[in-house]
Amino acid sequence: MTNWMKLLAASTALITANLGAEAMARPRAAPAAPAPQPARQPNILVIVADDLGFSDLGAFGGEIRTPNLDAIAHEGLRLTGFHTAPTCSPTRSMMLSGTDNHLAGHGSMAELLAPNQRGQPGYEGHLPNDVATLADRLRGLGYATLMSGKWHLGTTADQQPARRGFDRSFDLAQGGGNHFGKDIASSPAARGTTYWQDGQQLASLPAGFYSSDAYADHLIEFLKAGDTGRPFFGYLTFTAPHWPLQVPDEDLDRYKGRYAAGFEALRQQRLARLKSLGLVPPDTSAHDPLFKPGLSWRELTGEEQARQVRAMEIYAAMVERMDRSVGRVIAHLKATGQYDNTIILFTSDNGAEGTDLARSENPEFKARVSAADNRLENFGKATSYIGYGPGWAQAATAPSFLYKGLTTEGGTRVAAFIRWPGSARTGISNVYGNVMDVLPTLVEAAGGEWRGASHDGRAVRAVRGASWKPYLDGRAERVHAPEEAIGSELFGRRALRQGDWKLVDLGQGWQLFNIATDPGETRDLAGQEPGRVKALVAAWDQYSKETGVVMPSTAPRFP
Repeated sequence: MTNWMKLLAASTALITANLGAEAMARPRAAPAAPAPQPARQPNILVIVADDLGFSDLGAFGGEIRTPNLDAIAHEGLRLTGFHTAPTCSPTRSMMLSGTDNHLAGHGSMAELLAPNQRGQPGYEGHLPNDVATLADRLRGLGYATLMSGKWHLGTTADQQPARRGFDRSFDLAQGGGNHFGKDIASSPAARGTTYWQDGQQLASLPAGFYSSDAYADHLIEFLKAGDTGRPFFGYLTFTAPHWPLQVPDEDLDRYKGRYAAGFEALRQQRLARLKSLGLVPPDTSAHDPLFKPGLSWRELTGEEQARQVRAMEIYAAMVERMDRSVGRVIAHLKATGQYDNTIILFTSDNGAEGTDLARSENPEFKARVSAADNRLENFGKATSYIGYGPGWAQAATAPSFLYKGLTTEGGTRVAAFIRWPGSARTGISNVYGNVMDVLPTLVEAAGGEWRGASHDGRAVRAVRGASWKPYLDGRAERVHAPEEAIGSELFGRRALRQGDWKLVDLGQGWQLFNIATDPGETRDLAGQEPGRVKALVAAWDQYSKETGVVMPSTAPRFP
């Protein structure tokens, strides 16, 4: 019997004894109906991984040990049709604004602006003032707003999460850095990374700092210090498994020998597992991976294979360490009785990272790699600076085409799931979704209104995403109408999605794919469907006009 039931029983017995049987027998007026109570607002936890591959998690077909994330995924709905921008800061701007990255200050990454994009509206490199963030909106609905992890939406004091709706925050301002904090800088203008807490830049980090551990620690600290009478919005944004691939010493050998067969063998294993789990149709044709000459597994030397294997071992250990950090946050929510009333959304910010740092012509990458100790025996330690390259990335994105930085499915279709208490839907959903949908979905879950062009008495950018709530409640069969056209562009690479059709241009002209029948983008139907191509190109042009796309004057050094 619960405490409140015991108290009720005791109170009833006391009343009976005092009134006596005669008094209890007298007729009494019917009690007034209790006043209706407002629905309890759910807690909200958004978890973002950085450059995670589509099939890295166990729940998405991977061999990496991720029991904590897997458990949440299996409780909820795995979203195999969820899409982001091709890289990190554009995705984060869309997630927190509910609108297109070109309207949210990130028409390109701030680090990779073309000369003709500098100074243009929508290319500020930080969230503009006419954007109401998800944190702004939820704080206005009574939420405690808490953020820990990667920000990448502005590096100066006035651009930090503490100024964009978060009550408490611990954040890395830049897009990535040494996971042990060894490159902390004295100012945002200096080369290196800057960490901030509640809007104040930190001069140093504690001994034993490691990114995934620290981000979870700070969110738990904020939760413990908060008012448990208020619902919370937690925004937990890891930098794992973004390069440089680094992990604490105790995890370095967790996957030793696991990847000796190479990335092409792993790709076959992952794809077979995806099919067996029902995450992709069994008759799916995967796009053939693209390798530069000398980069397929059989063409690598023994030394090159050893370095590739070690890089993937460390990558896997980083993913497992991130999962353990998530597990500590979940354990806290369960211990405090908050878990059952918490919506949890997990997503990667883009497809797997295919940049080969060792071979990159990007001057910044070359400088960092040359300054590091990249002897094989030092891989994964704080003084190393390595990535894992296009082979492992395409193992993780299969059956999709290519990886991060590109508007193909491999760059934008990500592992995502949502745990929504009371939802009518669990299991697996291939319904198309977009990262812009996060804000309207969660604001609606909190009982708020996200439509319109004003918030808190000021004019703001209208939300372009759609709420998933009617779909999750079982009242709708899709999130976006089949005739709705959703465009995207980054680094001059373009795409447009309308229903099952996708138009793609990577710089060599438009291609057309039916994603429902060909998720691997293996069959270009542009020649067979000239009328459809013409209509979709016109829709992309309209999207470009509405969002202020400025096509870059120079090709980026990415990937």
